[in-house]
Amino acid sequence: MVAVSRSSSVTLRPAGSSNGRRSYNEIGVNHFVKRNVLVVSIVVFVLVLLGIAGWANWQNRKQVAAALLAKQSEAVLVADSGAAGNGGDAGIGHKPAPAFTLTNLKGEKVSLASYRGKAVQINFWATWCAPCKIETPWLIELEKQYQPKGFEILGVSFDDLDKDDPKLLAKDKADIAKSVAQLHIPYPVLLDGDSIAKPYGDGDVYPTSFFVDRSGTIVAATFGLTSKSDLEGNIVKALGEGK
Repeated sequence: MVAVSRSSSVTLRPAGSSNGRRSYNEIGVNHFVKRNVLVVSIVVFVLVLLGIAGWANWQNRKQVAAALLAKQSEAVLVADSGAAGNGGDAGIGHKPAPAFTLTNLKGEKVSLASYRGKAVQINFWATWCAPCKIETPWLIELEKQYQPKGFEILGVSFDDLDKDDPKLLAKDKADIAKSVAQLHIPYPVLLDGDSIAKPYGDGDVYPTSFFVDRSGTIVAATFGLTSKSDLEGNIVKALGEGK
């Protein structure tokens, strides 16, 4: 017998392949990559949105600040026109300061007359007044600096008071007292500034300050937010140390 041998062709497949199908590891890696790309894309998108929102907020704050400064500058310029005192006087500069008696946060009566012989800054302000909060730290420092020479500050609140409702009135006073504590105001804060607005020019710009010398005469006034150096110059004038 003749032995017949059969030859069979064998095709070698690349390692790791199975009939053209991807291995489990390949599928897992691709899925992981796609998921990471998706996560990174989402993070980038969120960061872009935050950047746009931040930029828009910054632009808005710039516009608000510019409008506020323009309004304050306009107020000061109006007050300065025809003014006889430093910073404007609303027509009452170099005249006796209108007398008044108001109640402080403790319920005590405080009169301007009781400060005769001292230089006094009558500071009209309100808890809702943003420029007032900028000015207040300067006032605290200046009073501490010049108090030994006979200088005092009287803060006069122009916050609304609901006088017809005892409960609401108590709340109004508590809100003012809270702001005073938060701002660390050491000088007296008097209530119901509206009641003395008319004799002091009936202005609607805050903060407003009148500087009264030792004899009770208004020697300077400021309307709107001004610089610390301007405030100090008016204090010196009220003390009789300026020119």
